[in-house]
Amino acid sequence: MRNMIAYCGLDCEKCDAYLATIHDDQALREKTAKLWAELNHAPILPEHINCEGCRVDGVKTVYCESLCDIRQCALKKDMTTCGCCPNVETCQTVGEIISNYPDALKNLKG
Repeated sequence: MRNMIAYCGLDCEKCDAYLATIHDDQALREKTAKLWAELNHAPILPEHINCEGCRVDGVKTVYCESLCDIRQCALKKDMTTCGCCPNVETCQTVGEIISNYPDALKNLKG
């Protein structure tokens, strides 16, 4: 499995935070911060939009680094991704991602 598939199955290479980071794109950081702040009703600033992927060494957004329950669970269980967990298809922690993004489960099984 590619390192850029997140613990939850999302593709980090398609994430705006990742894209803004690798391309040092300040306009994308600003656009993403504004959208994520509105969606999450949280004070997200452009300087928070830096991430190199949740499964690789390097900078991560505050959410991905320490607030993501999915990442924390996978780390605690020493799983490469949720796809390694026998409960992935019934898990409530990753279930919302899988139900909203069908490709996530494909990525985890792929």
